[in-house]
Parts: sequence; structure tokens; C-alpha cells
Amino acid sequence: MRIGLLIVAALALVGFLVVAVVMPRMAGADAKEAAQALIAGAGPAQQQVGAAAEKSGKLEGSGDGVKIAPRNDSRHGEMKWLVSESGAIRGWNERNALEVTFIPSLQDGKPSWNCRGYPVRAMPASCGGR
Repeated sequence: MRIGLLIVAALALVGFLVVAVVMPRMAGADAKEAAQALIAGAGPAQQQVGAAAEKSGKLEGSGDGVKIAPRNDSRHGEMKWLVSESGAIRGWNERNALEVTFIPSLQDGKPSWNCRGYPVRAMPASCGGR
């Protein structure tokens, strides 16, 4: 009887460790992959906004008419992006609770981007992560 209880306790402990330690790490890896996909999905809009801003020499109106179709990824769920009139791009993924924002600026007539994302632990260093 005692051996049986010890075996049950050991299995319970192993189960607890899997749920408490292994599963969050796996979820963190999925969130990082989803963040990379979300960031990459904004690339075409960044190119369009950048070309318009470079041509006009200003950011105002550089995002007019720029759209990114939502994408449904079988692994990460639906990803959406919005482009503002000034060229700022906001993307989000509800399944992984991710959000990224790209803010454009012009330096000597050339566009550059500042990326910030949330949560920070899921973001690459290029988007404010650690």
C-alpha cells in the first residue's frame, strides 16, 4: 500500500513539474515564433510606406491606401495589421496576446523604423525584446 502511494505521489510530482516548468517554456517558444511571423508580415507595408515617404519627402500621407490582409496561420492563429495615414503600422495576434508597432521616421530623406512589441519577453531584440 505504501509503495503504491509513493508511486502516485511521484507521478503527481512529475505531472506538476511538467505543467509548471515545461509547458510555459513551450508556450514562450510559440509566442516568439508568432512574434517573428507578425513582424515579418509587416514587411511589405514597410516597403510601400518607405517608398511613398522617400518619394514625397514626408511621412504625412505615406500610409494612405496601404493595406495588409489578415493572415490566418494554422499554428499561431489570426494575425492582423493596420497602417495609419502617417505610415505607422500596428500588428497583433490575439491567440498569443502579441502586439507590435512600427513607427517610421525620415533621416536625410531615407525611411527608418522603430519597432516596439509586447510582451517584451516574446519580442526579438530588434523590436524591443531582450
